[in-house]
Amino acid sequence: MPIFVVQEHHATHLHWDLRLSMSGVLKSWAVPKQPPLKKGIKRLAVQVSDHALSYAKFQGTIPKGMYGAGKVKIWDKGTYEFVDKKKNKLIVNFKGKKLKGEYVLLLFRPPKGWLFFKK
Repeated sequence: MPIFVVQEHHATHLHWDLRLSMSGVLKSWAVPKQPPLKKGIKRLAVQVSDHALSYAKFQGTIPKGMYGAGKVKIWDKGTYEFVDKKKNKLIVNFKGKKLKGEYVLLLFRPPKGWLFFKK
């Protein structure tokens, strides 16, 4: 079963990095506010570059002067499965400690602007 991780990233601005293992990489979105735990809350999720699968375990400090400098900690992790997968809409069933149940990633401002919310 594929894995996901959400990393709390204290960089220039606090944000959360949502990462889904797909096609041998971690597809990644930067979420400026804490991921929603209840229905009715929508979050912006900006798609960013893919990361290596090994990055799913990273916690620590990215040194000053490097891209993404700041503290990173794992906020949530677990497995997931697709309920539906289209080019502009992903419905994902998360099995984590915090993210549980069906969530939607909906492309609303191509190419990188997505909405992330609990179904």
